[in-house]
Amino acid sequence: MSKEEKIFRRLVIKTYHIENVCVADKTSIEGNSLIISLDKIDKIISNTAYIKDLKFEIIQPRQHDRWTNSIMDIIPISTKVLGKLGEGTTHTLTGVCVLLTGVDEIGNQVAEFGSSEGNLKEQLHLNRAGTPSDKDYIISCNVTLREGEGTNRKAILEVHKVCDVFIQEIRDQLKKIDSKSYTEKHVFYDKSRLNKKKVAIVKQVAGQGAMYDNQILPNEPSGYSGGRSIIDLGNAPVILTPNEYRDGALRAMT
Repeated sequence: MSKEEKIFRRLVIKTYHIENVCVADKTSIEGNSLIISLDKIDKIISNTAYIKDLKFEIIQPRQHDRWTNSIMDIIPISTKVLGKLGEGTTHTLTGVCVLLTGVDEIGNQVAEFGSSEGNLKEQLHLNRAGTPSDKDYIISCNVTLREGEGTNRKAILEVHKVCDVFIQEIRDQLKKIDSKSYTEKHVFYDKSRLNKKKVAIVKQVAGQGAMYDNQILPNEPSGYSGGRSIIDLGNAPVILTPNEYRDGALRAMT
């Protein structure tokens, strides 16, 4: 390392590629297969105030010619293995993501300024940053809210919380995976270079109403639990390090 360069944080992201997703009695990761269990879903719903029903479905690669309710979020599956967000080691699954959609019990789409229901292949732009590849498996999490709750912020946050509980079961298995069996390994450093220009990237994020919110610094990468809402923070500026941003410190819930 140069004397004019100082390293503050080191982040290691290991990816594990998934080639098959199926449902069984117990959530696990076996080789390139992700196995999910839906046994606890009814219990999770029973403790909610606004959710009437929750259904999961596995969408196969290139099978996007299908109906979707309004898209609320696309969520990667990642977990901290060592350290906190922005440093240490993160495990993440590639080849699979979670698609969160919503509607209320009388058919009103979950939305405020325009909904995105329709044919999935027309509503979801694949193969772009932040969206699935056409080769990916999609775990569809479709929530039915009680009548009239589609624009209630408390109801929307409850939906994200419930989905996060489901994903956490997968994260817990991802923490245990053989750290040497990764598909790819990427190492990132937060650095300061003396006598060089200081660069800051300004990102404007949404913070209003039920459907335009961002969670900052959750417990898990791109997670919900432990995060702070940009709305609850009064839409005040927040400074993130490059590695915190890479590690999923900003969860856009739109």
